[in-house]
Amino acid sequence: MKFTLDDIRSQTYKARDAWWTVFLVDPLAGRLVVGTANRTSITPNQITWGAFLLGLGSAGCFLAADRAWLLAGAVLYHLSFMLDCMDGKIARLKGTGTVLGGWLDYVFDRIRVLVCAIALMWGQYQATGEVLYLLLGIGVVFLDMLRYVDALQIAKVRRQMRRTLKKAYDESASAGGSPALPQRLLHDDPDLDADLDPDLDADEIRLRTLDVVDLQEEFRTRFAWYIGVREWLRDHRVRTHLISGIEFQMAVFIIGPLLGLIVPVTVGAAALLLVFEAAIMYKLWLSSRDLERALGEIKDASAQVRAPAGN
Repeated sequence: MKFTLDDIRSQTYKARDAWWTVFLVDPLAGRLVVGTANRTSITPNQITWGAFLLGLGSAGCFLAADRAWLLAGAVLYHLSFMLDCMDGKIARLKGTGTVLGGWLDYVFDRIRVLVCAIALMWGQYQATGEVLYLLLGIGVVFLDMLRYVDALQIAKVRRQMRRTLKKAYDESASAGGSPALPQRLLHDDPDLDADLDPDLDADEIRLRTLDVVDLQEEFRTRFAWYIGVREWLRDHRVRTHLISGIEFQMAVFIIGPLLGLIVPVTVGAAALLLVFEAAIMYKLWLSSRDLERALGEIKDASAQVRAPAGN
């Protein structure tokens, strides 16, 4: 079977991704995946190792600290990241992904950031004697780990919110019939609507719709302007978290060295990363308020269903 670029786009591109990946990696990586998948037997794990080795090569260049080596290190880092994106695409395309491969990908990413941060900042410290570079190195490693740990925890909390809603619905339904969710709690989801079988009964539709209960109502009410921005980003496959771990890495290891402005770019990227992390925490807090209101409305709906039976 010969894969086409359309196959790559439809089967391997994420619905939403970092803007750096969407605009600066996928256009070339997708074409490289076509050739790699069709003409070679290279496995995703082999590509993961290749990305890791290029990352180590980038660190070696950074350690030299010379302007030319910094440029080379930035280029190698971008190539390393491109390969890192390709391994997942090939795994999804061919169905050859493994648990070990996912673990290697994650661990190698963290090691690459650690080694490159140490090499870049140590090299600059050796060249300038400025202790600030050592502090920046610690800060880069800390923020990278903070971002990825935080992302895992936020996903865990959001899943727990969904489970809490479903449990509340199940308990309410078993105690007094099948209370309908208030319409204001729901929002349109074209993917869900497309998947729903028109022959499903009302209870099944409600249960499936619980997956898209709106837990960002208060946020959207306070920041109505955000909706237009979000829709534009979604139309271009870009996630709304504009400065995440990926953009932070690219600023530190590519933009800073390319421009010869390692300190200001690193500090600026760190500040923006923290701003976006604070925004996520704020949205999560507002979602928790929406959750409490949703649970209250499910309880009230259940009470209304039981009321006639008690009269």
